[in-house]
Amino acid sequence: MDLEAVRTFVAVAEAGQFQEAAVGLSITQQAVSKRIAALEKDLAVRLFTRTARGARLTIDGQAFLPHARELLRVAERADASVRPGRRALRVDVVNRRIVTAGLVQDFYRVHPEIELDVVTLDADVDDAVAAVEAGTIDATFHAVPPQQHLPDAISTVRVVDEPHQLLVGPRHPLAHARAVTPGQLAGHRIWMPGLDARGEVAVYYDELATTFGITIDVVGPVFGNEALLAEIADSADLATLVDEGSRYLWPDSYDLRRIPVRDPAPVYPMSLIWREDNPHPALVELRRYLDSRRTDPPDANVWVPTWEQ
Repeated sequence: MDLEAVRTFVAVAEAGQFQEAAVGLSITQQAVSKRIAALEKDLAVRLFTRTARGARLTIDGQAFLPHARELLRVAERADASVRPGRRALRVDVVNRRIVTAGLVQDFYRVHPEIELDVVTLDADVDDAVAAVEAGTIDATFHAVPPQQHLPDAISTVRVVDEPHQLLVGPRHPLAHARAVTPGQLAGHRIWMPGLDARGEVAVYYDELATTFGITIDVVGPVFGNEALLAEIADSADLATLVDEGSRYLWPDSYDLRRIPVRDPAPVYPMSLIWREDNPHPALVELRRYLDSRRTDPPDANVWVPTWEQ
């Protein structure tokens, strides 16, 4: 199968127009039409229906699209296997507000010559591992429980122990505390709407809540971090847990307080996940950098989930 024709098909499917796809591919619209016609002849189906607004996928085109994308991913991996470093290192930081995004940004400051493609997958550890195995991404950060199935090609190393902080408004009973213990959180409403009920995050918070008698309230629609911060700032009883390295901004009028949780300090263990046979040279540099940044939490008295003990 002609990979250039497949690449052209994906470009048209994503652009919705032959002309726009042609511009993106730096070829003529006539060349796009010829490639699509040749691919349709090869597959013996119609892939697009021409409309006044452009090109719409047929049922056969919709069925072929995910396989076409997979063909291109496999071709990219094959090319990268013999020409490592030719493309950007694609790293899933999970969420751009959390510590992993900051670490990768710091890595880029040290190595500005390395081209990075920073993404955030909406995935738990199972889907993230699958993405690494398939070559969709080069690396990701997740907690890895012992029951987690890891394919033979996948490697992991623990790189971050992220302590928690209690986030409260100025009228909360704990607002003036310099630090709190996990036991002091019992009886207070720890509000974390939208907390995933599955995956490694759920396993971690279930164990944390059970160990220290904490009630974590996940009820309520999710309106985003800004709405959550506004609610907490205006409340005398709402609080939430945030990671020490998470980045949040709010107006000065909110007067929110980030209070360390200590004695013991619960830490969320995150590992770097990658394919052992990935030859990208920037991946080696990233692993070396993360290893140099690896430090124990400042509080020696820490709590980690039982799978890390």
